[in-house]
Amino acid sequence: MKAAWILAFGAALGATGCEKLARNMYDGAKLRPDAARPVAAQSGTTTWIAPEGTVEHSRGVAAMASGGQRGSEAMARRLAAEEAQALPAVTPALLARGRERFDIYCAPCHSVRGDGDGYIARRGFPHPPSYGEARLRAAPDRHFYDVIAQGYGVMYSYGDRVSPEDRWAIVAWIRELQRRAPATAGGPA
Repeated sequence: MKAAWILAFGAALGATGCEKLARNMYDGAKLRPDAARPVAAQSGTTTWIAPEGTVEHSRGVAAMASGGQRGSEAMARRLAAEEAQALPAVTPALLARGRERFDIYCAPCHSVRGDGDGYIARRGFPHPPSYGEARLRAAPDRHFYDVIAQGYGVMYSYGDRVSPEDRWAIVAWIRELQRRAPATAGGPA
C-alpha cells in the first residue's frame, strides 16, 4: 500500500516536470526589444539572426500544436515582415480600436490614463512606468510595439494575444495618451 502511494506521488511529480520541459522546448528564446539585432549580410535588411549555435524549432504555446512557425528561417522571415511595418496613419477608427484594445490588455496595470496606477498595480504588483515619463515620450513607436509583442521586465509577452495590427493601434492610443497628459518625472502619477 505504501509503495503504491509513493509510486503515485512520484508519477504526479514527474508529470508536472514533463509539462514544464515540454513548454520550455516549444517556447523559444525571449527577444528583448532593447537588445541589439545583428544584420543579415546577404539581404541587407535588419532581420534578426539567432546567435551562433542556436537551434530554435518552434515558438508560442506548444508551437500552436499544428503548423506553427517552424525553424529559425521562418522566425527571421516573420520578424523581418514585422520590422518592415510602421505606425499606420492615425485615424479616429485606429484610435478607437487602440483604446478598446488598450483598455482590455494594458489598462489593468497601466490604468486607463497610462499613468502606471492600474488596479493590478494597486494590489501589490510592481507599478509600470507612466507613459508621461520623458524617456517613454522620446521612445520610438517600435519600442512600444516590441514591448507588447515580447514583454519587458515583469510585463508578460502579449505577442500571442494581440495581433500586429492591434499592437499598432495600441501604440497610436499610447501616443494619444501622452499627448493628452502632462509630462512626469517617473513612477505612477
